[in-house]
Amino acid sequence: MKMEHVLSAPSAGRVRAVVTQAGASAAIGADLILMEEFAASGEQFQGASTEKIDSNSPRVDLAEVLRRIRLTTDGGRSEHDKNFVKRLEDRHRRGQRSARENLEDLVDVDSFVEIGRLVVAAQRRRRDLEDLVRSTPADGLVAGFATINAGDFGDARARVAVVAYDYTVLAGTQGYYSHKKCDRMLELALEQRLPMVWFCEGGGGRPGDVDTFDVVGSGLTSALWTGLGRLSGLVPLVGLVSGRCFAGNAAALGCCDVVIAVEGSNIGMGGPAMIEGGGLGSVKPEEIGPLSVQLRNGVVDIAVSDEAAAVAAARRYLSYFQGSLPLQRQTGCSDQRLLRSAVPENRFRGYDMRPLIETLVDIGSWLELRSAFAIGVHTGLARIEGRPVGICANNPMHLGGALDADAALKASRFMELCDAFSLPLLFLCDTPGFMVGVESEDQASVRKMCRMFVVAASLTVPVVTIVTRKAYGLGAQAMFGGHSMGRKGLTVSWPTGEFGGMGLEGAVRLGFKKELESIPDPAEREQLFKTLTAGLLERGKALSTAALLEVDDVIDPADSRKLVLCSFAPEESQPRWHRKRPCIGTW
Repeated sequence: MKMEHVLSAPSAGRVRAVVTQAGASAAIGADLILMEEFAASGEQFQGASTEKIDSNSPRVDLAEVLRRIRLTTDGGRSEHDKNFVKRLEDRHRRGQRSARENLEDLVDVDSFVEIGRLVVAAQRRRRDLEDLVRSTPADGLVAGFATINAGDFGDARARVAVVAYDYTVLAGTQGYYSHKKCDRMLELALEQRLPMVWFCEGGGGRPGDVDTFDVVGSGLTSALWTGLGRLSGLVPLVGLVSGRCFAGNAAALGCCDVVIAVEGSNIGMGGPAMIEGGGLGSVKPEEIGPLSVQLRNGVVDIAVSDEAAAVAAARRYLSYFQGSLPLQRQTGCSDQRLLRSAVPENRFRGYDMRPLIETLVDIGSWLELRSAFAIGVHTGLARIEGRPVGICANNPMHLGGALDADAALKASRFMELCDAFSLPLLFLCDTPGFMVGVESEDQASVRKMCRMFVVAASLTVPVVTIVTRKAYGLGAQAMFGGHSMGRKGLTVSWPTGEFGGMGLEGAVRLGFKKELESIPDPAEREQLFKTLTAGLLERGKALSTAALLEVDDVIDPADSRKLVLCSFAPEESQPRWHRKRPCIGTW
C-alpha cells in the first residue's frame, strides 16, 4: 500500500487536482485529477519523459550484491586478501587446488548454480563484518547444483548436488552457517533425488563461532548425519578427500558410498587436537590415518595421484549410475577369443583375473573399487556394449580364490551398492570355497561370510554367474547368489569349470580315508588317490554338471558378453524415485 504510480499523459496539457484539501478522502471511482489539453495553437506535445538505462552500469543495490559475490570468488579474494593469495600458492605448490578450482573441473561448463555464497562465519562478536566478508566467504563451504556428464546422458540424468569444504577458510572447518547450508543442500537433494559429490577436506567442527553461544549449547543438533543417512541407498554419494580430513569432515566422508582419496591424504575421526585433548598423546597430522593405512583397511575405495585425477574418477564413477553410453561413445571390446585361453589348462596354475575382466568388458571401462582391501575378491564397475554392470570376481592369485571374512564383507557391500542403484551383477567364480582354519575363525567368519547369503537373497537386480574354473562348497554358492538356479539371470560355466561340495583332493582324503589308509605301499596309495580324484573330477566337470541341470549351460568363453547382455532386463528409462534398500552399509 502507499505506493507511487506513474501516470502517462496521452497528450500535452495541464494537470488540475480535484482533491486539494490535505487529509481529505475520495470516494471509490471518483476523479482525483483532471488534465486540460493545450489548444492546437503553437504548443507542442513532447511526449512522456523517458529515462535512459545503461545496462552496463548496474544500479547501486545491484552493484553492492555484485561486489559481495566477487569477494567469494578466487579472483576477488586474490585482489582483497593477501593471506588467501599465500594459502592458494601453498596449495598449488603441494599440487592441490582451491575448492572452486576443483568444482569448476568437476561440473559441466557454466552449469554450476551456487546457493548460500553470501554467508560468513558466525563470528560478528569478535570480528567486523568487512573482515568476515573478506576472510570467511561462504563460511568455508561452496555448495550448489550442476550437471556432470550431461553431454553423454542429458541434463535430467546428469543433475547433481555438489559440496566442497574450503580449506583456505579456517582450515575447512564446519561452521554454524556452513552446517545450515549443508542441511539445506541435503533437503533439496532428497526432494529432487540428486546424487551428491562432497569434497571433504577439513579439520572438523569449529569452536570459534561465538555468535551462537547464546542459542547453541552442545552443538549436537546438526541434521547433517541424518540427511546423509536418508540419501544413502537412494542416490549415489561420492566423497573426495585431499590433504587432511578429520572429525566431522571425516564423518561426512565415511557416509558416502565411495571414497576417492589423493596421495598424501590423512583421514581420521579425530585430529591432533582431539587426540591430545583425550589424553592420548601428541601426534602429528601425518601420523593419523595415512592413505597407505586407509587403503589397506578398506576405508578408501579409489586412490589417485592428484586432485585432477580425483575429479576425473568422480565423473567416471557417477557415469555408471547415469545410464548406458550412447553408441558413438562406446569403446568396443577386445577380441573375445582371447577368453578361451584366459584360464590355464593346468588346473593347479594360478592366473590373474583382472586381465580376464578387462578383456570381457568394454575397453577402458573397468573401474575397480577397494582394490587394496580384501584382495581375495575383485569388485568394480564396468560396461558391456555401453551398459553399466557391477562385477564381483574371485582372485585365484590369493588363497587360491578362497573367500575370507573380509572378502565376504567386501562382496556383500558391493552387492548392496549395485542393487540399490539397479546395476545388474556379474559374478566370475573361481573359488575352492570359504576360507577355513583357526585363524580364519578368529575373524568372526561365521557371521561375516554368511552375510553374502543374506544380502544375495534380497537382490532385485539380474544376477549372472560365470564359472571360470573352480566352484566348490559354500563359497561357490555365495558366488552364485546363494543358489545356482532360480535367479533372475543365468548360471553358466566355461569348459574349464569344475564343481563339488568341497575341493576334490580334500573330498577324496576325507571320504576315502579308510580305503587309503588300508594300502601300506605309498606309491600304490598315491595311485588310488589319483584315480579317485580323477573320478570326482569327471563327475564334477562342467559338462557333467550341466547335463544334470545344476548349471544352465556350458558356453564358449568367447560368447560370454552376448550371454550377459541377453540375461539383463531392459534398463530403467526414467530416474528412480523410490528406495530399493534402506541404506548402503558404510562398511
